[in-house]
Parts: sequence; C-alpha cells; structure tokens
Amino acid sequence: MHTPPGVPAALPARRRLPLVVALLAAVTTTALAGLTVTANAAVPAPAPGWSLVWGDDFTGASGTLPSSANWIIDTGTSYPGGPPNWGTGEIQTYTASTANISHDGAGNLRITPLRDAGGGWTSARIETVRTDFKPPSGGVLAIEGRIQMPNVTGAQAAGYWPAFWALGSPYRGNYQNWPGIGEFDVMENVNGINSVWGVLHCGVAPGGPCDEFNGIGASRACPGATCQSAFHTYRFEWDASVSPQQLRWYVDGQLYHTVSQTRVGEPYWSQMTSHAGYFLLLNVAMGGAFPNGVAGGATPTAATVPGRPMLVDYVAVYSRGGTTQPPTTPPPTTQPPGGVRDAYATIEAESFDAQNGVGTEACSEGGENIGWLSNGDWARFDNVEFGAAPPRDFVARVASGAGGGVSGLVEVRLDSPTSPPIGSFAIADTGGWQGWRSVPGNVAGPTGRRTVYLTFTSGQPNDFVNVNWFTFRR
Repeated sequence: MHTPPGVPAALPARRRLPLVVALLAAVTTTALAGLTVTANAAVPAPAPGWSLVWGDDFTGASGTLPSSANWIIDTGTSYPGGPPNWGTGEIQTYTASTANISHDGAGNLRITPLRDAGGGWTSARIETVRTDFKPPSGGVLAIEGRIQMPNVTGAQAAGYWPAFWALGSPYRGNYQNWPGIGEFDVMENVNGINSVWGVLHCGVAPGGPCDEFNGIGASRACPGATCQSAFHTYRFEWDASVSPQQLRWYVDGQLYHTVSQTRVGEPYWSQMTSHAGYFLLLNVAMGGAFPNGVAGGATPTAATVPGRPMLVDYVAVYSRGGTTQPPTTPPPTTQPPGGVRDAYATIEAESFDAQNGVGTEACSEGGENIGWLSNGDWARFDNVEFGAAPPRDFVARVASGAGGGVSGLVEVRLDSPTSPPIGSFAIADTGGWQGWRSVPGNVAGPTGRRTVYLTFTSGQPNDFVNVNWFTFRR
C-alpha cells in the first residue's frame, strides 16, 4: 500500500502488468447484487498449538470510532514530513469522522469513502498502536482479518483501493526508509476486481530483491463468492520455525503465495526482520498508482460511486511455537511510593518535576494535561526506573489543534533537555486540542534509574501539541 516519494502517480507502481492484464480479461462490468452478511461474535479462538497475541473484534456501539487503545487514526494527505498523498498518488483526504470510519453496531468496522459536493474525496486509514508484531524466536506469526471489500464493481468501482497490510516499525516517525524496513500486504484490491493481491516489499527502490516498485506479488480470485459480495478471511504467516524462513499468504485457508528467505537474501532479509516488529494498517484509498495503472488512466472517474464501505469483522495476530512470545503491552499501574517512577507505568504529564514553557489545564479524559507546547519547551521527570532491560518503545497520549502546516516532534531525552533524543514521533492536527490519540515511538537503550525529559521541537513557532500521559513498554 506504500509507494516511496518520487514515483509518478500515473505509473503502475508496485504491480506487474502481465498479471494485471490477465485479470482485466476476466473482469465483468456488471455490479454484483448485495448479499446479507453477518459478523462473527468475537475474534476466533486460536487453533491448537497457536496463541492469540492481539486482536480487535470491532463490537463497539454503532457510530463509534475504533478503540484508541488499539488504533491510531491517520488524518490528512500525508504523515507530518512524509511523502505527499501518502507516497502512492492517492487523492482522498483521510479523516477521523464517523462518516468515514465507525463501528456499525453489528460487529464490524466500516471504512467508507465519500465524495463531497465539490468532487473531493474523503476516507479513513488506521494503524495499530503496537509496532512489535513478529514471530517468537524459532516460531510462527500469523496476521489475519475477516473482511468484505467494498461491494462495488465495474466502472462504478474505478479508483477504490482497499487494503489490509503491515509496515516495519522503523517507518513510524521516519517515513523515508521504505522499502528496506519491509511491507507485508495481506490483502489489496483495486477497481472492484474479484481478486486479492498478496505482496512483499523489501530491499531498495527501484529494483532490488523485491523488484521495486512492483514487489514480489501474487493474486487469485476469492473462493466461492466474490471478494466484493461476501466476507473472506485473509491471512499472512511469517514462519521462522523453518530454515530458510518463509512468508505465506492465504485466502479462506487456501495458500496462494510463498516467498522464501533465500529469495530476498542478505542484507535485505535482516533489514526487514531484525527490527522491533510490524504495525498493522487498514484503509480504503481512492485513486493512485495501483488503480490508475490497472485502469490505464486516472481514477476515480465521474462514474465512480461513493459510499461503498469496506467491512472488517475482526483483525487478529496469533503466534505458534518458539522459545519466547512477542511482548505484550503492560497495563497501566500507579506510581510507586517514595518518589521513584516506574517507567512501565502511566506517567501523568502534569506530574513533572521541572518545566520550561509548559502549562497545565483540565483534560477532557480526566485530571489535567500539559499544553501550550511549542519549539524549545520541555518537561522533566526525575527518578524514572527502567530496570536492567531497556524498553522497546514509548507511547504518549497527545492531542493537537495546530493549524494547517504546523507540526512538530515529541522527543524523549535523558539527563538533559539538550542531550540527543533517544526516541521521538511526529504529531500534527488531531482534530482539536482535546482530540486525544495514543502515539508510539521507538526508543534506544535506557536502563537503570534516569532523569527523563519530554522535549518539543518544531520548525514553526506555534504551539503544536498537548500531552496527557506517557509510558514505556518492554
């Protein structure tokens, strides 16, 4: 789902044209009749020998947003400082509006592209808070989702680009290191074709071991009912229990694509597998390199109809075997007595020991948050105990009502506000100064008891973020 900066939107980036041509020959232009579909009650229990690592069954009340504990809602037309149009040439603006993304009250998440009176498109994209999904050492990881693609075909579907995929954790906050950090496309589809694509992106672009910007991909029709008219189960497995390791793609339990470790080779396999793990994404884009390349021209068109949602019944991550299990998110705990802060508990931002340029205010989520944060501001937190093993990342609860073009970095530093940052993430408008979201960022190396600084850096003088709390995760 990702194309790096500099790829023209008109090119069929990341796709092999012979495969596209073969598929187009089989496509009809007759819209499929809608089918009544139902959701499962819950994430399926793991099969024998497997364990559930994480999941979301989207059973929220009708009209509500997905859980902020599980998901970050991306907004706008790019990450702050990232390539425009999300690097793919897609033309919609992502929003956090419940018109574009919400639970349907029947156990599904709906992601719905809409077109306004001026012809502009909106849609939605979410990504997991967690960025550590990878196999246990010597084990197997499975990423699975039960999804109905937007139920639209033919000319009316031109430009629709639903996807369920994963990106390597170092991409978050960098946005310039694709494809080396790895991308697993569990399910992609364009233009209402009855086909699922499974694709690996890796190495360097253009070219490299994954033939970028094509990727190493395969596709097939959905078994039984079409991809658009019914739910199907899309699954990706990373098998580290065999040598060479394997990546495998399935639809409804049927294997249709395999990539081996030897096909990727070194140093590229290690580049995409030796980092902290992956985060998952769900979105419906409109237009861009892939649908345009298949259609042979710009999409969406005047014939494209809005309002056809992708329905997601559940997303789950499972593991099997191995000597260790992937780390889990520690639950928030209270601050221990004696003035020592547990790095792995929730640290309330307003509990700082010193500050520069920081104010406090009542928080819509309870208690207080720190605010009016701009370039050069910082908050100091003394006696933060990390223990003998370093954390893998940190998460901060942040909100921003900054105007267009205003963004900045939330950074973690040790012992001095001018020390080099050990971790950071970028933040821009989240829909308001109390529009809270949980955003993670990778960190490097702290152990023992340290003084922690949250520092705030921006190329503009404007306030750009509020912070409610933060924590570190093993």
